[in-house]
Parts: sequence; C-alpha cells; structure tokens
Amino acid sequence: MAKEWYVLRVQAGRENQVKESLEKRAKTGDMENKVGRVLVPTERISEIKAGRKKVRDKKLFPGYIMIEMDFGEELWYLIRETPGIGDFVGPRSRPTPMMPHEVDRILSEMERDEGEKPRVKIEYVKGDSVKIKEGPFENFDGVVEEVIPAKGIVKVIVTIFGRPTPVELEYWQVEAI
Repeated sequence: MAKEWYVLRVQAGRENQVKESLEKRAKTGDMENKVGRVLVPTERISEIKAGRKKVRDKKLFPGYIMIEMDFGEELWYLIRETPGIGDFVGPRSRPTPMMPHEVDRILSEMERDEGEKPRVKIEYVKGDSVKIKEGPFENFDGVVEEVIPAKGIVKVIVTIFGRPTPVELEYWQVEAI
C-alpha cells in the first residue's frame, strides 16, 4: 500500500517541536518504514522591522502539520499519543487522506520558495490609509491605490495642493494609520 498524506492538528506555535517528537517516536517504536515525511508547510518572507531587513519562515497553516504515512491502527495510536498532537483532520473513526493535487500544490510551493529569493511581506491592500514615514513626502497621509508585491512597491494617492497625486513608494516607506 502506498503512503498517503494526512493533516494533523497540533498546538499552534509548537509545530516544529511536535514534528521532531513525532519523528523520534516513530523511530523508537520501529515505525520508520510506515512514516514517510513529516512537514510543517512554510514560505520564506522578507520584512523590515525596526529598520532592519529580516528573512524568516512563515507557517502557511499555523496549528497543522502534514505527515506522509502508511495508515495502520498501531501507527494511528502512536501518533495520537504524541504530546502536542490534537487529532487527525477528518472523521474520528478514519482520518481522510489529502487529495494528490492539494499535496502537489503545497509541496511545489515549498520547493519554489527554497529556490528563489524570499517574497516581500506587504500587509497593505487597496483602500488602506497610510502615513509616509520616509522620502520627499514624509508625514503625508494617503490611501493605498495599488500594491505590487513582486517589486515591493505600494502606490499611494496623496493630496498635494488640493489635488490627488499618485506616488510610488517602497513598502517600508509607509505605515498603517
């Protein structure tokens, strides 16, 4: 029987610890051959905090991990008894495996993130009120017109001499009001 992917509910913020604990328990319980990969789906993002650029891994699904396994009663109990794990996603009597297209999408997204530079985390959407904190329009208030994540640019409409004027700024040059 081929291994299938399942989703486990875990304590939020402890996904990596639970992953390591689960892998250790599978090893000590002679279940390594039934367990494939255990993943915490993440994406690499770049953000600026306190004037410094930081690259970090952001969890795609906080509170959940994915496990590739050959489902069996013995392994099911081993997993459910691992500290930090709530339960499988799906009915209590028989967990539901993930659809292959869902697994492929998540895995390809994670592999793509490893190969390219981290994407920029821009938390603004069209219509947000922002204050410009750097540049020639410093201390001006405006409204976000467009966000271009690929370039890290935010287009803001600023009122200058009573006229709305579009201004292109780096995402770190503005802050939410």
